[in-house]
Amino acid sequence: MSKREFPAVTVVGSINLDIIATTDRLPTAGETIGGGMLHQQPGGKGANQAVAAARLGGSARMIGAVGDDAQGRLLLEAMAGAGVDTADVAVVEAATGTALIVVDRDGENQIVVCPGANENFSLDAVEFGADETVLCQLEVGLPVVLEAARRSSGYFVLNAAPAMELPAELLERCDLVIVNESEYALIPALATAKLVAVTYGKDGSAIFEHGRRVAEAPASAVSVANTIGAGDAFCAALVLALRAGLGYARALEVANAVGADAVGDPSSQPALAPLGHYLERTTVPAGADS
Repeated sequence: MSKREFPAVTVVGSINLDIIATTDRLPTAGETIGGGMLHQQPGGKGANQAVAAARLGGSARMIGAVGDDAQGRLLLEAMAGAGVDTADVAVVEAATGTALIVVDRDGENQIVVCPGANENFSLDAVEFGADETVLCQLEVGLPVVLEAARRSSGYFVLNAAPAMELPAELLERCDLVIVNESEYALIPALATAKLVAVTYGKDGSAIFEHGRRVAEAPASAVSVANTIGAGDAFCAALVLALRAGLGYARALEVANAVGADAVGDPSSQPALAPLGHYLERTTVPAGADS
């Protein structure tokens, strides 16, 4: 395998404390379930993706906000400890964002996000380099995502989660959109978007150009411990793989392998090997770039 330079990835997004209750099964509406186990850990789609990019060997910078509280300090320390540049994370007079999560024995989950500080930051003092890859999600205000799209001049990626209607200006700016199959169905405009990667859980992933399926890769069989951070790890891996020059099918295969490791880890910010490990561990599909 030839040596590849990974791009600088700047993540604009959410930073949350995940408060997780693990139960035998998810409750139905109005139902109380006993016997749960409670723990908390760093999370937020933005922070998860920045940490994954850093652990995979990329240069990761986080732009977002935490509260001036113990939770915010914990999350800043966790990101910095993973190798993420947190100099542009604002500390604001609002509670740090929190996600309340219930996870069942199969790793399925229900999530309620209380955004807190994630709704209280701007990009006024932030600069983007022409060589930076910018990765956004939709757990922060849409105006912040639009501002990032307008101000960045490099490769721009949107993980369109949670699903919502996307302004035409934002969609046209995206070099790549990443969604799961439910989000793909909920955002009809993606059917004609420039480039869209879609994850299908146990059925793998695919890439569409203007609605035409141009590449796919199967998922790896794995025991599921937690699905919360798997999609975020997939996003970071796919962005790094594509920006390093891998072809679509090969990049999907590598990102699927990273996602498989992530679902086997109970953490929202799972321990990951450098991306080269996944390149060596996966096979090269016929006709795909190595």
